[in-house]
Amino acid sequence: MRRILFYILLAVVFAACQKSQTLEERAAELCAYIPDHELLEKSRYYMTEDFYAVLDTMFYRLPQHEALDHEWLYYFVTGNGGTIADYEVVKVEQTDKNHALATISVRQKWEDGSFDPESDIEEHTLLMERVNDQWLMADFDDHKADCIRYIAINRKEQAIRQAISDYLLREIAPYYLQGELCVPSLMMVHETDSCVWGDFWVFWYNHVGDSLKIVSGGSHPGMMTLRYENNQPQVVEFEQVGDGSRFMPTAKRIFGDYFDIFMNMHSNESVREAIRCEQLSEYMQQ
Repeated sequence: MRRILFYILLAVVFAACQKSQTLEERAAELCAYIPDHELLEKSRYYMTEDFYAVLDTMFYRLPQHEALDHEWLYYFVTGNGGTIADYEVVKVEQTDKNHALATISVRQKWEDGSFDPESDIEEHTLLMERVNDQWLMADFDDHKADCIRYIAINRKEQAIRQAISDYLLREIAPYYLQGELCVPSLMMVHETDSCVWGDFWVFWYNHVGDSLKIVSGGSHPGMMTLRYENNQPQVVEFEQVGDGSRFMPTAKRIFGDYFDIFMNMHSNESVREAIRCEQLSEYMQQ
């Protein structure tokens, strides 16, 4: 009887060791699909559906310029050092039947395989979830929550930009020489929940071959007041900077502490043109 119990206990211990080894091997396999400046299409088969959907929105559904302002969205491990992440699974702890936490050791190496002597060894956390008897990546260093929060902020920002564009198209654009297409260009200076200060431009275009030619356009800097209906913003008031001799005094009054920021934007033609082209490109993609 004791021998039977011994073998049963041995089998249980062996099974536990086998499960631990399987989880460690799976964690090592999943490391190859941790996002690093790109999200691989085949990663969807190694991630939970909701985690992949969040990353897909972050990488490919947000405006392209967000990568410049929020680079953390596009790399999880290596940053911008030109190195390659070398992964090692330190341990895996199964927290319940369908979840496990893997501690991942990461060291940076160069493309020739040598290690960067100035790079420290970092530890990261990989969350694994069992779906249909297969362990998948469900999160990495709690980035999922960070991304969800940022996507919500971005969607609110896009809703505000759309409300401003709609106002410009409705109230300002008809007073210009009209072309085939009108696309506003927005340079935001400062925002609160109820007000937006910015340098707002209206441009009318005509199609010329595969290009767009400007027909007319102009600047309308000032402060727009927003009101929300069913969580959707609408512009209810627009206080514009005056023309001619009234420009400076009204701009200083309206922009207040943000006057210098506004003037740096308004007077820099190269910045204005870069923003116009960028926003026009996003409009055409949409």
